[in-house]
Amino acid sequence: MSANTWRQPTGDSDLPPEPGQADPSADGTPGTDSLSAVEASGRSARRFWSTRRIPAAVVALLSAAAIGLLLYDVVSVRAGRSAMRWRRRLAEELATRPLDDVWVIVGAAVAMALGLWLFLLAVTPGLRRLLPMRQPTGIPGTGEVRAGLDRRAAALVLRDRAVQVPGVQSAGVAVGRRKVKARARAHFRDLEEVRADLDATLGEAVTSLGLARQPTLTVRVRRPKKG
Repeated sequence: MSANTWRQPTGDSDLPPEPGQADPSADGTPGTDSLSAVEASGRSARRFWSTRRIPAAVVALLSAAAIGLLLYDVVSVRAGRSAMRWRRRLAEELATRPLDDVWVIVGAAVAMALGLWLFLLAVTPGLRRLLPMRQPTGIPGTGEVRAGLDRRAAALVLRDRAVQVPGVQSAGVAVGRRKVKARARAHFRDLEEVRADLDATLGEAVTSLGLARQPTLTVRVRRPKKG
């Protein structure tokens, strides 16, 4: 689940919040109590696992087609017909071609690479665009909730915070799983002052995202090109 919006309790919106919950602020962000509860959590959140629908569907279709064709040929041979040409040729090549042949080595390398790719798909989580968030404590009903923040949404939030710093003309932010890289152009003020303000502002913004793994922040500031 992507935590790009603040979810409110179901029912009448005029009802007061439950104990331990804080009202969202005017701009739609969680209140101070909620952020404190998230920051106080010591539980680590695991990454989200992808369902791998496309690779699984491709492998299933190719396997079904190959096995179906082989079974059809076996049944045809049992019924008194001759085997298909491709199966006779394949059996002949496997029986006569030496193991150090170039095509045997290439085929084995392709099969090994395909098997390694499928193995990596099976043991890695995937969904690299979703950053897991810390699970809050002290808020009722959040024990089984897992939240994730889209990397592009996080980059957009940090970029909006960056352009609010005095002296910043434009900014770009790239959010990774372990690093956040911010580049800004300052059209006035000293570059060191702008860099210090950006470092403090973006550091606070990254902390307020509530990510399970706090990424390292890198800030670069330069003057816009003349002309």
